[in-house]
Amino acid sequence: MGNSVKFKYVFNEEYNPVYVNGAQGGINPQGEIIVNFYLERLALPISQSQDLKEDGTLSDTVVSEPKDLNSSYVRFVQNGVIMNLQVAKSIHSWLGKHIEKLEQLQPGQK
Repeated sequence: MGNSVKFKYVFNEEYNPVYVNGAQGGINPQGEIIVNFYLERLALPISQSQDLKEDGTLSDTVVSEPKDLNSSYVRFVQNGVIMNLQVAKSIHSWLGKHIEKLEQLQPGQK
């Protein structure tokens, strides 16, 4: 057997994988790729008000703050990465291989 190298992984105490469903970014002035990962969801109200009926129950009418709540989404950006072209190509290749494997396990879900 030829030469081999062993890699050991050291995790930061604050390591905490997070769910993402989108990314935004581009190329920075230094020619590196920046990717900011986000979780996109409906906006939540800061406050809501409802009138009380005479019998003490809540009315069906809800007034939300902010007013554009029903047409607003939040993209919560929790982390991002910056990489050079060589690293981006390596990750692209690695991710592509895992996408192919996943598609083989889940036929018809491309």
